[in-house]
Amino acid sequence: MRKFFGYILTPFVVIAFFLTLIVFQPIQWVCYRFFGYAAHKRSVDILNLFLLRTVYLAGNTVTFINNQNLPLGRPIIFLANHQSMFDIPPLIYYLRKYHAKFISKIELTKGIPSISYNLKYGGGANIDRNDSRQSITEIVKLANRMKENKWSAVIFPEGTRSKDGQVKTFHVGGIATILKKCPEALLVPVAINGTWKITRYGYYPLDTFERMTWEVLEPIEPNGRPAEDLVKEAEDRIKSFLHQPIS
Repeated sequence: MRKFFGYILTPFVVIAFFLTLIVFQPIQWVCYRFFGYAAHKRSVDILNLFLLRTVYLAGNTVTFINNQNLPLGRPIIFLANHQSMFDIPPLIYYLRKYHAKFISKIELTKGIPSISYNLKYGGGANIDRNDSRQSITEIVKLANRMKENKWSAVIFPEGTRSKDGQVKTFHVGGIATILKKCPEALLVPVAINGTWKITRYGYYPLDTFERMTWEVLEPIEPNGRPAEDLVKEAEDRIKSFLHQPIS
């Protein structure tokens, strides 16, 4: 029955999603060109509020829980499991006061209204996965911006989306690079649950009446520990929270 409703409601979600992207493209341009970073960031925050609300058109809900007392004047690395493209808008919006930036594929910086513009000018890292030198250079630049501006980063250490919700092994790479340049960064796991179900049939139809949750877990102080140990601890906390086996 949910799949049946998906055939009916998915076009409304898709139309609302892409109309939002189109409308905010010129808004972002004006904000960035004439008013600078703060105005541009504000426009991106509002954009992602609208984007995350589009899933409500299919009866789905978004619940973001952050009961942690996280510092505002300190860089943070948010480590989240990755299930769907719908993971991203709530992370941008609900973590907005931490100035969270993403590490994205460089291919996404072209051809997508609003999203490509934000990736180019929003302060994140756009990496070429076929060029390791370029990737490291971009991540180092991001780490320096985090250190200088007290910004944060959101990283999906699995590398790819989980199509069934099972958390894959976390990779250390980019996180270790950031910690070398920004060793004071606090590591904060974020457990995402349910977003994979929306695209269990692909993007048409989207699933309907699903409850999606994001929960910020207890932070991890680096204290000079090896990046591998820190990332493994974050992975284990997320798996434990989602009631998945820990390897």
